[in-house]
Amino acid sequence: MGLSSEGVGILRDGASGAKGGVEGVLPPYRLASRVRHPEDTRIRVRDVEIGGGSRFVVFAGPCAVETPDQLLATARIVKEAGGAVLRGGAYKPRTSPYSFQGLQDEGLKVLAEARRLTGLPVVTEVMDPEDIEAVASTADILQVGARNVQNFSLLKKLGRVKRPILLKRGMMTTIEEFLLAAEYILSSGNPQVILCERGIRTFETATRNTLDLSAVPVLKERTHLPVIVDPSHAVGNWRYVIPMARGAMAVGADGLMVEVHVCPQAALCDGDQSLRPDRFRELMEELRPLARLLGREL
Repeated sequence: MGLSSEGVGILRDGASGAKGGVEGVLPPYRLASRVRHPEDTRIRVRDVEIGGGSRFVVFAGPCAVETPDQLLATARIVKEAGGAVLRGGAYKPRTSPYSFQGLQDEGLKVLAEARRLTGLPVVTEVMDPEDIEAVASTADILQVGARNVQNFSLLKKLGRVKRPILLKRGMMTTIEEFLLAAEYILSSGNPQVILCERGIRTFETATRNTLDLSAVPVLKERTHLPVIVDPSHAVGNWRYVIPMARGAMAVGADGLMVEVHVCPQAALCDGDQSLRPDRFRELMEELRPLARLLGREL
């Protein structure tokens, strides 16, 4: 495999798994399916490889880029603790139009500076097709949030971008609908899709959403695409993030996306679910022996 000039490429190995359908019969998500593509897809972003089962990749950072100092301090913490990818929202989709909507273009500049200083690749959300070019010029991975998982116009345009796409499952999206959303990107020409389980909406109110950990083995059976888990948005409370993160590794996820903030009580969004620096370090320390037990790298 050859890497592009941006340091992004795609690898395929010989690891096989159960096929996502009857032998020889393609499901509707034909490009995402293991029937047609039995080996795991591995996506390389700079020096980080996602997928394939050997490495458990931790994406971490604040929900939103708020200030340069806030993001850079968090980026250094993520790097020192062993995180592999820096997350941070420059454009923020919010339920209320009066909530903080992100620094937008200025936030992209702050993310670029954080990458320069730490060497961490960055992932940030794109919401509007008009912003794709600007976001792709900065981000190593473009994220599609849960609210846009079936924004098919956006997905098709992201299929023409030479960047990996992190696709989050919608709050009311079935696994088949999720894979068909990925199919829009794949069928438009971009084979670099990472799936993210981030909780679904059920009758339960004790947590923000219900983290569907069963989706991970189901997806790993049906698709060759990497699968990661976001427990922060699923549970909505920092107290439950670490145990659910352990569960994500145990059920076979390729990685984890968690929210980390230097001062969660002052966060402009999602402070309740964000880990303090000491708790993020605790998370990483708890994951290391579990990774060794499962024969994986962290």
